[in-house]
Amino acid sequence: MNILVTGGAGFIGSHVVRRFVKKYPDYKIVNFDKLTYAGNIHNLQDIENESNYHFVKGDICNIEDVRNAFHNFHITHVIHLAAESHVDRSIDGPMQFAMTNVIGTLNLLEVARSEWQDGKDHVFHHVSTDEVYGSLGEDGLFQETTAYDPRSPYSASKASSDHFVNAYFHTYGLPVKMSNCSNNYGSHHFPEKLIPLMILNILNNKELPVYGKGENIRDWLWVEDHASAIDTIFHNGRIGESYNVGGLNEWKNIELVHFLCELMDQKLNRPEGTSKQLIRFVKDRAGHDLRYAIDAQKLEAELNWKPSITFEEGLSKTVDWYLENQEWVKNVTSGEYQEYYEKMYGK
Repeated sequence: MNILVTGGAGFIGSHVVRRFVKKYPDYKIVNFDKLTYAGNIHNLQDIENESNYHFVKGDICNIEDVRNAFHNFHITHVIHLAAESHVDRSIDGPMQFAMTNVIGTLNLLEVARSEWQDGKDHVFHHVSTDEVYGSLGEDGLFQETTAYDPRSPYSASKASSDHFVNAYFHTYGLPVKMSNCSNNYGSHHFPEKLIPLMILNILNNKELPVYGKGENIRDWLWVEDHASAIDTIFHNGRIGESYNVGGLNEWKNIELVHFLCELMDQKLNRPEGTSKQLIRFVKDRAGHDLRYAIDAQKLEAELNWKPSITFEEGLSKTVDWYLENQEWVKNVTSGEYQEYYEKMYGK
């Protein structure tokens, strides 16, 4: 297999690339990434000299970049993770999300459709989000059959890309698989997202901005478990099928922040309750979905996949990683991110 992993220098992508490079030495893994603010080639320093790993700087919005990668590396399979993914940024600038998440996905689909005419086995695995389903009430879970109801420019762009992937399967017979995952956490996560933002703000005694009253609920999954789910679906999932990936691990935002405060106080040897004093409630996000929760029974029943660790274990590992990798944090939080953070939350 010659696998093109788009967005392979990003948070989830780097974990997928590392897993595949180490686990499948006979595969050629091509990391195709534009290296925007959220893509960091240093995320993969530990494998950059492996013989089956190749990096290509390219933009999925540029169809010639995509064609060149397919031709130069004889791409037989795609794992598509490249996306603009931060809801707040999508509210500020929806056009970039439409370009990357919709047009970029269409470019990949078009090139795959034109190149894979040899009758051999191919897979186009499209990685998406549970946010395409909209907002749940207090009860129920998102299933693969749940109607799409996106509420933000980000989720609307991902829903559109999902529909195009399905359309290319039904119209052209392109061998696609799709997965929709709940919120991820873990190492190498760009610190605009909730968990790394809170960890770093606690460490630096900065305010902890929590939207509204912090009552919004998310299902959280350790990023390495997501990578294992992608591995499982890519190899064993059925062509034309969609699989939900989740942790059965719902937390209110404020309860999660409280737990992180307690964990950080312990690890930093601070008096209990110190970090909670940093919590500040801020104006709620526009169109903020109340609750996401994934039903991953199909993935478990068909492919025998389950999360490998508890949330408490994963969060402890995550905090340790950020505390031990301050140089990485310093590098990624300079420049554009610092300007964006100050715009959103103040200095």
